[in-house]
Amino acid sequence: MYALYKKELSSFFSSLIGYLTIVVFLILTGLMLWVFRSDFNILDYGFAGMDGLFQIAPFLYLFLIPAITMRSLAEEKKNGTMELLLTKPLTDMSIIWAKFLAGFTLVFISLIPTLICYITVYSLGDPVGNIDTGSVVGSYIGLLFLGGAFVAIGLFASSLTNSQIVAFIVAALLCAFAYLGFETLHYMDFLGDVDLLVKSLGVRHHYESISRGVIDTRDVVYFLSVIALFLLLTRMVLQTRKWK
Repeated sequence: MYALYKKELSSFFSSLIGYLTIVVFLILTGLMLWVFRSDFNILDYGFAGMDGLFQIAPFLYLFLIPAITMRSLAEEKKNGTMELLLTKPLTDMSIIWAKFLAGFTLVFISLIPTLICYITVYSLGDPVGNIDTGSVVGSYIGLLFLGGAFVAIGLFASSLTNSQIVAFIVAALLCAFAYLGFETLHYMDFLGDVDLLVKSLGVRHHYESISRGVIDTRDVVYFLSVIALFLLLTRMVLQTRKWK
């Protein structure tokens, strides 16, 4: 599994996908946080905080993570190398975990340069260090969980087709619904007493909960459950090829 993980990770950086994803993410967040005049601009915000980053990042991940995962299984199926992988001494879950961890590693790497933003805000605070570090740490953990959930969803979408474009579109739609769909249903206010229950099913609800700086086990269990669910669904899709 480790060999496949290294192969997947190296494939990201042997093409433009890995570099492009990280560069686009950093450029867009940098422009929104420091250049463009908006509610996310740190210099215009008036407070030493990084709320803008953690509000922007999930929406960027809605498109960037599907771009990362769209080729993971779809390309293997298109090139006929999936059958070769399945003949190796690897279980279906080993293949899925290797690809999941490679995608998750890329998400993790994309967040490391944003620590410069934290250092800058920390230094610009009056007094120096006047920033809620606990909330920042919680938000980073929330982003990692969110990224993991989106990577799992993207892998599932990639397993459904041999077209990278279709995999990207399906993954983007599923991620958007997971993040915004339940929230939208909640605000429509036509479900009565189950409105709050519907909202709690959405990824955004649990992401914002962790971002407050309090790591609630319910939020952690939720994200781990979403990741496990979509990885198991991906395994089911791979197993249908054996049935055929």
